[in-house]
Amino acid sequence: MVQTMNNQWRQFLDSQPATGDPGRAGSPGPGPKCSIMALPQFGLIRATGEDADQFLQGQFTNDIREVDDSRFQMNSYCSPKGRMLANFLVLRHEKDLLLQMPLETHELMMKQLPKFILRSRVRIEDATDSLVCMGLVGPEAESVIRRHIKTLPDEPGRLVREGGITLMHMPGEMPRFELLGDVEEVIKLWEAFSPEATVAKPGYWSLLDIRAGIPTIYRSTSETFVPQMTNMQLIDGVSFIKGCYTGQEVVARMRYLGKLKRRMYLASVDTDSCPEPGDELFSNTSASGQGTGKVVDAQPSPEGGCELLSVLEIAAFDQDGVHLESSTGPKLQFKPLPYTFERE
Repeated sequence: MVQTMNNQWRQFLDSQPATGDPGRAGSPGPGPKCSIMALPQFGLIRATGEDADQFLQGQFTNDIREVDDSRFQMNSYCSPKGRMLANFLVLRHEKDLLLQMPLETHELMMKQLPKFILRSRVRIEDATDSLVCMGLVGPEAESVIRRHIKTLPDEPGRLVREGGITLMHMPGEMPRFELLGDVEEVIKLWEAFSPEATVAKPGYWSLLDIRAGIPTIYRSTSETFVPQMTNMQLIDGVSFIKGCYTGQEVVARMRYLGKLKRRMYLASVDTDSCPEPGDELFSNTSASGQGTGKVVDAQPSPEGGCELLSVLEIAAFDQDGVHLESSTGPKLQFKPLPYTFERE
């Protein structure tokens, strides 16, 4: 079972000012120079024991050996058919490996991973109630943090530890940091940061992931996408040289022998109601029996409408006629991703 949010953390957050519009701090006009938000949408799994690294190395798409005291990574867990059951961050916190993912897939992973431990000396534990996390975002986020933490990670994908706090530098169009640790220490930092920061809703974090081209797998899209369909190989979420893992043959075959027919794209759409992950997309030009594509994630935009990531037929994207709801519904307006497809 998924643990509920730490009670002390919940009570503290309930005492804070009402949260603002999740996208407002990311608007192009004047807005908060630093936003602070809790991240209760995430669950945490702790892997401990002397075989933990080796065990996870045989399960996940990325190379666990690259996770150290200064680096975290995107990663995913596939079915034998090469479809992602979940994707997540992997980091080291103290002596343990932590996996961070949406609560929906956290529950699935807590049931799935222990099945394969067998004689390995590893324990899989739910850490959602023992550790909490928050985010700081904005042009002045670095200067706000520096007044209370001596060293900052210098680029996305890097982390530092100070005391019981792990500080991660996240990808994005503006400085973005996640802080993770024991509830008492995180509360102290929240209180230190808050005079200089505007409280934002957790959905703002998801919006920034969308803008950064980072996919999130939810229960509704679990076992739907091969990693390359969601650009995981372009954000260093897949290693093609690490060796065997569950689903590896399918993932490798798509890279070396197949032809990728679907990719993930960034778009906006003029609608009053954002689509849900897994919702179908439509195009009159689609000839695929599997449909035009599906929504990966969507959040309200500060400019109105929604911003979303979607996995689409490449041919349908090229024709620029993709719609929500039906082939005559609201049309997707495509935007450039912060990375290119040239790395494939």
